[in-house]
Amino acid sequence: MNPITFHRPLTLRDASDLFKQLDNATFMSGGHTLLPSIKQGFAAPDHLIDLSRIPGNAQIGIDSGFLTIGAMARHVEVASSTIVQNTIPALAGLAGSIGDRQVRQRGTIGGSVANNDPAADYPSAVLGLGATVITTHREILADDFFITLFETALQIGEIITAIRFPIPKSAGYAKFKSPAARYPQAGVFIASFEESIRVAVTGAGSSGVFRLTQLEQLLAKQFDSAAAQRLEIDTEGLLSDLYATQDYRANLVKIMAGRAIDQMGQASVFK
Repeated sequence: MNPITFHRPLTLRDASDLFKQLDNATFMSGGHTLLPSIKQGFAAPDHLIDLSRIPGNAQIGIDSGFLTIGAMARHVEVASSTIVQNTIPALAGLAGSIGDRQVRQRGTIGGSVANNDPAADYPSAVLGLGATVITTHREILADDFFITLFETALQIGEIITAIRFPIPKSAGYAKFKSPAARYPQAGVFIASFEESIRVAVTGAGSSGVFRLTQLEQLLAKQFDSAAAQRLEIDTEGLLSDLYATQDYRANLVKIMAGRAIDQMGQASVFK
């Protein structure tokens, strides 16, 4: 591993200026994907710009009817936030299911979304809820943000500062966990709004997170878990690896979708 110079700016402006001034620099939030990538030789930056000390970048609050979460909010903070639990409990549950205790203590929502790992949990919530990614340059709708594996609409030097979530009538998230790392081999996030239903799948797509529009249309006609069993999923775009074939993942998507729908029904009963 080559020597790496570590930088810890205290403002977003300083972080942006450092990135412009330094050669072969990269931003780091929680580091749970970046640092293993460096160790394995997939990334070789000369400079790491740590964003964790920038004040006010991890706040969680309600603004104009939207739930806004700062990019540096750690998974454990999202999971334990009473604001998140009261407005979008499925999002709090998703955050609490990520990795293990050590990962949840260090990993951040902004880092997860910026990295767009095909097996990450958060992209399904961002896409499923139709969230807006707020950066130092602009605001990007979720449908325009995720491009393909490890690729987003972020430009070079652009930093995610927060994510703004519309608050649904109800939402549910279910995933089939990898036994070791607890990442989803298939995860489904479903959100119901007054005039629309959105479904996003993570862990199963060969190109990363994606909308499952077929299920959205079925649920718009009849909202129950039986709709998931009527799905005819095209396996061509699904991931196949040592852990699951395309056919197996297609079946997992149907099962997880059904569980997410049931979760939404149970949540409405207890409200």
